[in-house]
Amino acid sequence: MRKPYVLLALPMLLLAALGASLLTPAPARAADNGSWSVFPIASAVAQRPYFYLSADPGTTVQDKVTVSNKTGEPLTFRLYAADAYNTARDGGFAVRTLDEKQRGVGAWARPAKPRVTVPPHKSVTVPFTLRVPEGAEPGDHVGALVALDERIDAGDGSLALGVQRAVGARVYLRVNGPAVSAIAVERVRISHHQPLVPGLGDSTATISYTLHNTGNVTLDPRVEVRAQGLFGRTLLARDLTRIPSELLPGQRVRLTEPWHGAPQLDWGDITLTASAKDTRESASVSFFALPWLMAVVLVVFGAVGTVLAVRARRARPGKRGRRADHAQAA
Repeated sequence: MRKPYVLLALPMLLLAALGASLLTPAPARAADNGSWSVFPIASAVAQRPYFYLSADPGTTVQDKVTVSNKTGEPLTFRLYAADAYNTARDGGFAVRTLDEKQRGVGAWARPAKPRVTVPPHKSVTVPFTLRVPEGAEPGDHVGALVALDERIDAGDGSLALGVQRAVGARVYLRVNGPAVSAIAVERVRISHHQPLVPGLGDSTATISYTLHNTGNVTLDPRVEVRAQGLFGRTLLARDLTRIPSELLPGQRVRLTEPWHGAPQLDWGDITLTASAKDTRESASVSFFALPWLMAVVLVVFGAVGTVLAVRARRARPGKRGRRADHAQAA
């Protein structure tokens, strides 16, 4: 999985997603889709995989981005800055489209040229200016400088809609001020998938939860799950791997974790604990596992018992009424 590049192919509109996924770390390299790449100019020490910038509110940062054409024909790109976010699907790293509202890096950074044509097998370097507003909140502001090919690619013609592609170099901006590292686990839920007959089939469960970065710095979270049944028996204890390696400030992601071999009959609690640098929080949910057949039997018995109880209550007033009549006659 390549972490630092953007490769997009969405019908008509561009959704800039840097990297295939951030579920696992990958070695840093220039953002590249095979046809063109986007990367910062090299520093005096070495090539930079991303832009790492730091500034005070009200100040301006200047830098340069390079777009390299790897094809045999000239390519023209629309250059723009965009805010980054975590996708709702899996927490992957993505950036806003050109038409979306930008509030951070996407609003503050401006390339010197909005469009650039790069000759075949050549590179073009474009300066850009990033102006941090006076009232900018301290902490991390993450985005990208994106090179968008505005041509509509119809592909093989099998799709009714064309696609656009883009590549972007990430921008990690730290606005100086108090840095707060904080994380929360929210809305923990569990759903069971039980066999019809107890013992005949596998029992599984799906644990879902929301991971929320409530601080102002980017987190590299860890999440561990622990399930305890009746009498404190440990049913499950492991570190989760299906989590984003970067959770941006203010972002929420809804995640799920499968539990194979979940108990078919038990009662207990599931606790999820999320941790990152200088922060650790937990949240729990109770569960009651019951096989389908047993649940149906209990429902039937409960319904029968309810009917019998109602009939018994209805019969008692009549008997008391008859006793009263006999008493009056006497």
